[in-house]
Parts: sequence; C-alpha cells; structure tokens
Amino acid sequence: MWKIARRGQRTTSRADVLPSPNIWYYPDTYELENRAQDVGGDIWRVLAAECDWAGKDVLDVGCGDGFHLPHFAATARSVIGVEPHEPLVARAERRVAELSGVRVLRGSAQLLPVPDASADVVHARTAYFFGPGCEPGLREADRVLRPGGTLAIVDLDGSSEPYGRWMRADLPDYDPAAVDDFFAAQGFRCRRVTARWWFADAESLSAVLRIEFSPGVADRAIDEVLRDNGSRGRHSPAAGFTVPVGYRVLVRVKPTGLVLPGHSVSSVPSASSVSISPSTA
Repeated sequence: MWKIARRGQRTTSRADVLPSPNIWYYPDTYELENRAQDVGGDIWRVLAAECDWAGKDVLDVGCGDGFHLPHFAATARSVIGVEPHEPLVARAERRVAELSGVRVLRGSAQLLPVPDASADVVHARTAYFFGPGCEPGLREADRVLRPGGTLAIVDLDGSSEPYGRWMRADLPDYDPAAVDDFFAAQGFRCRRVTARWWFADAESLSAVLRIEFSPGVADRAIDEVLRDNGSRGRHSPAAGFTVPVGYRVLVRVKPTGLVLPGHSVSSVPSASSVSISPSTA
C-alpha cells in the first residue's frame, strides 16, 4: 500500500494535504474495495465495543466519499464527515443526502472545521494517522473531542500476513514495530483484527489490488490470492475470492479531569494488544 509512503511525508504547513493515490483517482474502484472489506463485520464489532457511538456525536476524519457515514448515522445523534478532496466531498454529500443529522465538510485532519469539544467520537479509517508525523492531527482530534470522548483510528497492520507483506514490499522503509511503538507512546491501546475481504470475481479483486500496490507487487498478490483460493476449493464463481487482511484498531480516551503541567493525554498508559480472529459469517 504505497499510499502510506506518500502520506507519511512531512508537510510544510498545517493545512497541507497529500493526495491519496487510490480513492482520489479511482473512486469507483475504491467503492469496490470498500464493499469488499470486512464482510464479516469484525472491525465494526471491535469499534462498537471500544467506543459505542449510539446517541453520540461522531466525526469521521478523511471520510472519502462517505462510505462509512451511514453506518454511524444508523445509531448516532449526529455525524460529520470531513474530507479534503472536493470531488469526494460531493460524492459523500450525494451518498448521505437522504439521511438526517449527517453533514459533510471540506477540511483536513490538521485543521478540522468544527468547534472545540463538539464530538464524542473521532474516527479515522486508513486516513492520515499512519504513525510518526501525524501529531498535528492527534492534537486537533483532542481539541474537538469532549472530555471522556474517544479517538478511534483504524489502520492496516503492516506486520500481518499476507497483506502486510505486500505492503512492506512496496514500502521497504516502513517499520510496523516502530508505528506500534509510536501509538503506544501516544497513549493508545491497540486491538488487532483480522478481517475478510471478499470479491465476487477475479476482475474485481485484480482491479482493487492494482490501485493499492505497484504493478509488480500487485501481480504477485493477485497470483497468490488466486492460487490460495484455488487450493482451498474456492475457485468457483459462486465462491468468490477471500483475502485475510490485518488491521490495528487504536483507541485513546480524552481525560475528563485536569492534566498536570508537563503532562499530556499521550502519557496515559496503553493496554496490551489483543488479537481478534475473523468471524466465520
């Protein structure tokens, strides 16, 4: 997933935005990817257990074309999606046009267009928060969270197999352990989730992997998935194609009391990582 290398670059000003090389340029293919991801609902179950958003105000940072906004809106009091890329803002607005209590605003993770202490849950999924360098966004999330509110970051686990291995092939300088250490030092607890991506046909699978990886890595990944599914007897059109993908669900709660001088919310101890296996649904 070479987008992390681009997004991980340092910016020169607080409002700078680095283009996403997949959804910005291939939004229809990315829609296929969103629909394929987490078909068993494992990530959503962990999120709900860590930060129940029912009846609360949710802010989705880097919401893209708003794919996740309706899920939050089903039970939340209000939902705001923030996205820097104007064409995606327009797509998100069309997606949620019939939903009450949902808005989409143009803005960046470093400069959220909402007031202080206006959200109970700030959510970001594979957007902006990839490790060292995302501190401005972390501070901004703390600004908009109410005391006791939760910042929940869902990111790909670069140490997982096989997806993490494909990521590392395109990102030789990406260090999953260093990213883990960074978020632990920032006070996050981590839950590891193995979700299932499912594709109805090889064409959809190939299209998605080709917007996520360089051509050579994508070719190897596609061949591996086709071979693995075939070896398990999952090569009929009805069976489709399944890819296990590892994620980190990172959660930090904003303190409700005073923070002593010289300390910050990042000093809150983090819990040990736990693993969640994919459902069999």
